[in-house]
Amino acid sequence: MTFDLRHLRCFLAVAEEGHFGRAATRLAMTQPPLSVAIRQLEDAVGVRLIDRTSRGLRITAAGEALLPQARAVLAAAAEAALTAREIGHGARGRLRIGFVGSLLFGGLPQWLQQYQEANPGIEVALVELNSQEQLHALGRGELDAGFVLARRVPPTLQVVTVHEAPFVACLPKGHAAASARRLSLARLRDEPFVLFSRQVSPDYHARIIEACAEAGFDPKVRHELRHWLSVVALVSQGMGVAIVPEPLAQSGMAGVVFRPLSGTKIMSTLQCVWPQGPAHSPALAALLAVVTAATD
Repeated sequence: MTFDLRHLRCFLAVAEEGHFGRAATRLAMTQPPLSVAIRQLEDAVGVRLIDRTSRGLRITAAGEALLPQARAVLAAAAEAALTAREIGHGARGRLRIGFVGSLLFGGLPQWLQQYQEANPGIEVALVELNSQEQLHALGRGELDAGFVLARRVPPTLQVVTVHEAPFVACLPKGHAAASARRLSLARLRDEPFVLFSRQVSPDYHARIIEACAEAGFDPKVRHELRHWLSVVALVSQGMGVAIVPEPLAQSGMAGVVFRPLSGTKIMSTLQCVWPQGPAHSPALAALLAVVTAATD
């Protein structure tokens, strides 16, 4: 025979009250089923836990040994139930969130501050990865969600578009076109280009090449880098020009200027992605609510 938490609660009540009647009242039950529960526990354990005499009851040595263990088991069970409820309601848990570096200037710090203020019991672990790395990490179960710059994601992932922003020209501060309020992509036909790596984001790499082709030229690609901030940093050193997502204009990096493009409309699409399933967790749902509310 086995015993369960109900048997331990009954034993604990009798031991602490020192009286079957008071223990039964505490447990909101009658004495006969309480006595049965104690006998069942003793049968399962194989020793007497409570001596019943005409003068009252006495906890045996075996019962005294069981008492702290019973308290610990019941406390652990209560803590487990509380944890499950809090996680189920989104009040507690841990989120592993991937993000592209440019999102540091596109709202991520503000979103997380709002989220943590409203959900102090959720631990958020941030991992900076490019879009392709995030998609692979999500497929391996290493992230709970990611913020990627991509139009297409694997069908194994759910996706919601957070916002779209235009690409802009990124130029060294002393560049001849830096004084223009807007400029056409064709004006950069003779410039060396710094591009985001084809291996890291074949989609954005292809779109920039296509936009240049529509403007009548093939860009002179001198450098390909794995991070957007590295692209901007190289431009700031006068190593070329670039076409980058508009939020990078908030990076505050010295030595560069950002100018809107005329005659072309390349858009940067920020997507939040997470593994397919019947429903995402309450913790993730709360994060998505903060992000979408901030970007409406």
